[in-house]
Amino acid sequence: MKKINFTKMVGSGNDFVVIQGRPCANLSKLARIVCDRRLGIGADGMLVIEKSKKADLGMRIFNADGSEAKMCGNGARCAALFSGKKSVSLSTQAGTVNAKVSGNCAKIQITQPKNIKLDLPLKVSGRLIKVNFIDTGVPHTVVFVNGIEKINVETIGRSIRNHVKFSPEGTNVNFVQVLGPNLIQIRTYERGVEGETLACGTGSTASALIFALKNNLNNLIKVKTQSGEVLKIYFKKDNSNFKQVWLEGSARIVYKGEYYV
Repeated sequence: MKKINFTKMVGSGNDFVVIQGRPCANLSKLARIVCDRRLGIGADGMLVIEKSKKADLGMRIFNADGSEAKMCGNGARCAALFSGKKSVSLSTQAGTVNAKVSGNCAKIQITQPKNIKLDLPLKVSGRLIKVNFIDTGVPHTVVFVNGIEKINVETIGRSIRNHVKFSPEGTNVNFVQVLGPNLIQIRTYERGVEGETLACGTGSTASALIFALKNNLNNLIKVKTQSGEVLKIYFKKDNSNFKQVWLEGSARIVYKGEYYV
């Protein structure tokens, strides 16, 4: 049996198994094993921290189903805390992101948002609804709702995630309810996890930016996640373009251990 050292981390409810270096050739298979909540360590995803020629550190993100993601906001915040540095750059498949750490608070600069589309008509379960789309490193669909606690996130989220309009890549799905002038609540169906998670960094960012566009807001949106924690999204808006987008929230090490493959 092979021993793998790991660190279990949580970023605002999103949990990750963090591994330094490349412990095996098949990282996708390893992710499926370690993320299993019954037979493994249990997590939404696995982060592999490597050396990088483009940044201080390289970060690869694997979802619980073994698929590799280009970017993960809360994962990047955990990786920043894991680095032990107050300021660090991380190379991801979505580009290089900068991060700042202060205590158990980690803040990352999200890659340039793109492919923004508002009020897209979408037929879901025989019903026509309007959704919004934005790529914040990974694709996100944002749906504004009332009575968010009663929404069947698993069923409706899965239908939108696999909708032909977003094929073949698919999309993450965020259900959003407005709570105040700069405060929204979010529930997210995450692609790769194939279910609802307690928080999603890129999803919170996507939802905040779409909310800002629709309401002509600037500077700061607070996002209440399903874990109860509030993420802060800072940004500057120029017409329909966003720049200097930062995601801030808590991150912490839960425990360290050895896993045997």
